[in-house]
Amino acid sequence: SLTFRSRLWHLIALFLSLHHTHKHASIFNHTHTGDYTDFYSSRDHATNVGIMFRGKENALMPNWLRLPVGYHGRASSIVVSGTPIRRPSGQMRPDQSKPPVFGQSKQLDIELEMAFFVGGGNRLGEPIPIERAHQHIFGMVLMNDWSARDIQAWEYVPLGPFLGKNFGTTISPWVVPMEALLPFAEPNTVQDPKPLPYLCHDDAFTFNINLFVSVKGEAMKEAATICKSNFKYMYWTMKQQLAHHTVNGCNVRPGDLLASGTISGPDPDSFGSMLELSWKGSKTVDLGEGETRTFLKDGDEVTLTGYCEGSGFRLGFGPCAGIILPAL
Repeated sequence: SLTFRSRLWHLIALFLSLHHTHKHASIFNHTHTGDYTDFYSSRDHATNVGIMFRGKENALMPNWLRLPVGYHGRASSIVVSGTPIRRPSGQMRPDQSKPPVFGQSKQLDIELEMAFFVGGGNRLGEPIPIERAHQHIFGMVLMNDWSARDIQAWEYVPLGPFLGKNFGTTISPWVVPMEALLPFAEPNTVQDPKPLPYLCHDDAFTFNINLFVSVKGEAMKEAATICKSNFKYMYWTMKQQLAHHTVNGCNVRPGDLLASGTISGPDPDSFGSMLELSWKGSKTVDLGEGETRTFLKDGDEVTLTGYCEGSGFRLGFGPCAGIILPAL
């Protein structure tokens, strides 16, 4: 009932706020994430990246407004908040007139994301219809999909990200159940053109979740907030992502993780990646204390935070943090 749900999410909010004071509390220390899929569901982010690499006229690929684009990521390198991230090395081609080179990434980036865990799975060959998709979505976490842009730029054609993404993905330390988030549901983004019937749903299933990214350099006394965004900016919903993921009969299992893709809003201060904030490295991001960045330096600590604002309380997700270690 509505009364039961109301009492339930108030209790969950209290539980999470109490646990937020325990810095090392984590439900992920001894568990295993299943398969991992990362989507690309922010129209603002996809448009920004498209403009940078293809120009305004071809910012969105023809399929982007028709289906939730995604790729299969690497579950083995998903880590809980507080785990250091090693700067990756790989092939890059910084000078297009010369052959590629091997070395450490010089364009290490973050991606502000959220992700949901699958609660109940489906049998191989049996799609999850969008009308029942919510029954398979257990709860959400914050996620930082660390990205090496120079490695990614050279490798991604034609099959998409590989070494530019699989070296580390950080998630926050607890799952916030969907039941607790329902009071913060917002009307879905109006989608034009209208999706195919298997992707259509009218019930509100995006959420008003305030999101922040801060960076603290090794020599800095205080962290600087570089991004203020919101999950409500997403174009494709989690129900659409799950319905599309399984429409061909692909089976998902309890514990699988499906991520939103970078969450960017319409304003520059809501861009969810250094790639966008520095506009492909063409300008610096001011951190204060005499520090600026285009991409991340060794020793930088990045922290993602997020919360829903209730009447007199906040429902928080816990920190999603990691510090950059030098390449080996």
